[in-house]
Amino acid sequence: MLGFLVRLLPFWIREPLIILVGTVFGVRILFMALVDGEGWVPAVIGAVFLLGVALRVRVVVHALRARHRRAPATEAELEPVTPGPVTPAPVTPAVRRPVEKKPNAFAQASFAIGLFAVIGGALWIEGKLPEDGTAATGASRPAACRLDEDEELPSAYRSTPGAVTGADLCRALNRTELPELLGTPAERSVYASGTDNTAPLTDRKVAQPEARVEFETYTVELSATYNKLTVAQYAKLTTYGDGRDARKLTVLGRPALLTSDHMMKIQFDLGSGEGASGPVEQGPLARTLTVAFDGKDRGGSYDLTVWSESGLLPDDSALVDIAEAVLPRITRGARDQD
Repeated sequence: MLGFLVRLLPFWIREPLIILVGTVFGVRILFMALVDGEGWVPAVIGAVFLLGVALRVRVVVHALRARHRRAPATEAELEPVTPGPVTPAPVTPAVRRPVEKKPNAFAQASFAIGLFAVIGGALWIEGKLPEDGTAATGASRPAACRLDEDEELPSAYRSTPGAVTGADLCRALNRTELPELLGTPAERSVYASGTDNTAPLTDRKVAQPEARVEFETYTVELSATYNKLTVAQYAKLTTYGDGRDARKLTVLGRPALLTSDHMMKIQFDLGSGEGASGPVEQGPLARTLTVAFDGKDRGGSYDLTVWSESGLLPDDSALVDIAEAVLPRITRGARDQD
């Protein structure tokens, strides 16, 4: 319908309008592909848009040249000629000028149909290609990790040998197989982030990087705490509280502990009138797997926490499977820590 309305416009309005819109869309899509890293499909679409613009410019240039050739006669040609003796002029055969070809409506329509066919084909091919090395079985690309790259790394990381960053944890946790390990293989991550925090009540002297990956059903957090507290000591501390859901086990040959606790829920009123500020409330129940850094449990640990707004939790075996898949892939290198 839109194409039909555009074709009703006069030539000298329609063609510049198409060139302007096509240029804006083509440059914007190419920018998304080359700068924002959206992939090769947007690059192809942007190139097709710019190719169409180039063809339209060629049509306009030909029309301008034809218009100049049909310019009106000059004043010298329009001056009256005084009559004189008439002499018969030699008869010369008439020379036919080549007929100027007008833009072919059928060719333009064919080009538009071909353009849409190329775009549709590119999108269809992208949906069939494997993503991140996985087979095309419905597995989707995870959300990109959001990082605080502009912030300076706290001194606790530089003074802690082997300390990883939030980017390192996010890179290890945000994997395509994570939904399947959680028991929700059809979901894809909608948010992922990594932050370079420090442990509370330590005067920013203990590094505690964190990573979070959110799905529609579950939220998964992975943190590393570089303190002297061992998993065995932490297990003893749970006996003083409500440690009925605590369970000791071994993961990757290291001491580990499963515990449960409620998240905190804080509500703010940002002036929209839709909510009201209030005290900290008890949030949904979360399940945490704490795994020591090494088999000797010499201090420090990883914490893998899973929760959902509905209160639904996966089996403990899912947390163990995630830890066994993620922890060995944690490597340093996302940031220069010299």
